[in-house]
Amino acid sequence: MKLLDKLIIKDFLKTYFFVVVMLVLVVLVLDFTEKNDSYIRNDVPSNEIFKYMANYGLYLNNLLTPITVFISVIFITSKMAGRTEIIAILSSGVSFMRMLRPFLFAAAMIGSVSFLLNGWVLPGATEGVTRFKLTYLENEKTSAPSNIHIKVGEESYAYMSRFFKTGNTGWNFTLETIKDGELLAKLSSDRIEWDTAKRVWTLRNWRLRELRERDELYSVGEKLDTLLSIRPEDFDLPDNHHETLKLPDLSRQIKILEDRGADNVEFYRIERYVRLMSPFAALILTFIGVIMSARKTRGGSGFQIAMGFLLAFVYIILFILSRTFAENGATYPIFAVWLPNIIFAATGLLLYKTVPR
Repeated sequence: MKLLDKLIIKDFLKTYFFVVVMLVLVVLVLDFTEKNDSYIRNDVPSNEIFKYMANYGLYLNNLLTPITVFISVIFITSKMAGRTEIIAILSSGVSFMRMLRPFLFAAAMIGSVSFLLNGWVLPGATEGVTRFKLTYLENEKTSAPSNIHIKVGEESYAYMSRFFKTGNTGWNFTLETIKDGELLAKLSSDRIEWDTAKRVWTLRNWRLRELRERDELYSVGEKLDTLLSIRPEDFDLPDNHHETLKLPDLSRQIKILEDRGADNVEFYRIERYVRLMSPFAALILTFIGVIMSARKTRGGSGFQIAMGFLLAFVYIILFILSRTFAENGATYPIFAVWLPNIIFAATGLLLYKTVPR
């Protein structure tokens, strides 16, 4: 059986890489055709276009992994069934689960590579795609963040009415110290600026009010340097910033946002859940694919391959919907992220009862 295992793994991986390359190339050609006028109009350098396409290709590879794995499994298994190889294997006394082993091993290899790409390679590619679009394709100026509330310490909360990246300047700044629901101190200023040399924040026309048991202390000044756990770059993050962080950086960012009490921390948590969940999709879809295409059909493998495409697209649509529900707070995030895998795993177990013995 070891020789057969090697042949199955080899055919599986070869078919997978072929399907990946073909699908990615088709999408890249369509994307280039759509954006070609913009490239010419904005005089985009050729080397930047090639970098963008390489980064976008990595992104597509990750997005299309469920489709490519599923189609590869359907193609290989249906071809074996059409040549009655599966019947011969099972007739020799080999169990169906034993026959599944090389398929699952190859899927585990793909899932492991996908996990490494998701955690450490793809974030850089996603950042490159975002930077390219902002530089060459999206010329609109982003508006300055307004009404910013940030937790900057265990008991400290900062507010700015508006922050302008140009000049690294914020307006109507307040820093409140609150303990057990009681206001202890409030520092206010008309303007706050980031000092790039000292790497501190400078308050202009500041006012400090400290509340005590029987009285309060009030002081004012024209200039005051202070340290805060925020930087100017925290106000100029792209909407998909969580997708551009490597897995260790993503975990650190979640901790920072949790300490600040940030409202968007859930997006970062969901991104981490997705990266930890994704490798298991290859195993589950491989399991279902082998079961679906293990029977020999008179009409050939065309129908099975079409069903493979359909189910793979259903998986992706279900994943997108469940992630959207999680980001909108409609359900528990970790449950929503795992929902496609749970549904397809349960489907696979039901289909397992129909496999040839």
